Amino acid sequence: MMAVWAERIERIECSNIIVVEGEEDKLFFEALIRHLELQNIQVVSSEGKDNFRRTLKAVMNLPGSYEIESIAIVRDVDANPESAFQSVCDAFRNAGLPVPEHPGAFAGDKPRAAVLILPGPDTPGMLEDLCLKAVAEDPAMRCVAEYFECLRRNCLQFPGNVAKAKIQVFLASRERVGLRLGEAAQAGYLPWDADAFRPVRDFLKQISGDGV
Repeated sequence: MMAVWAERIERIECSNIIVVEGEEDKLFFEALIRHLELQNIQVVSSEGKDNFRRTLKAVMNLPGSYEIESIAIVRDVDANPESAFQSVCDAFRNAGLPVPEHPGAFAGDKPRAAVLILPGPDTPGMLEDLCLKAVAEDPAMRCVAEYFECLRRNCLQFPGNVAKAKIQVFLASRERVGLRLGEAAQAGYLPWDADAFRPVRDFLKQISGDGV
């Protein structure tokens, strides 16, 4: 099973590895890394938060894993910040890697291990919530608010995930429509210099060794 899973993971190309939940997250982080002009960071999708354990093990069993200097996991808080952090710590332990004391901290040395929890270590939500904070001052967000107020006023059914829905409505205001969040990030539709993204920018700089 491990060999089959390892075949689905990119070969180790960089000495700093970031493991994210899915393909959209991968596209998002690759776009931000390019914007920051950071070098030597590889982003790996675990294809779901439930796969962090076997993804870490697979990465650490790939040829060249001894050259990894830093390895980090990025996951959504969802409803419970403490549970989200502990689940990632369990994945590090299971892979025989150092375990950070808290989100944003680094543990160990070659490889260093770290965890980034989104939208923040004490805030329930997900990557989409962080992006909504980043675009909060965009004029289109007034239209987004009016759309959801219209749904409420007319007693229409709200989507199951409001944050994801709001991001999709916001992205419909861009020139290219129909893009998913990761694709929109690749297209440059997110304000990378927004204050909301500062913790993520700083984290990536620490991973790359460029400091903050």
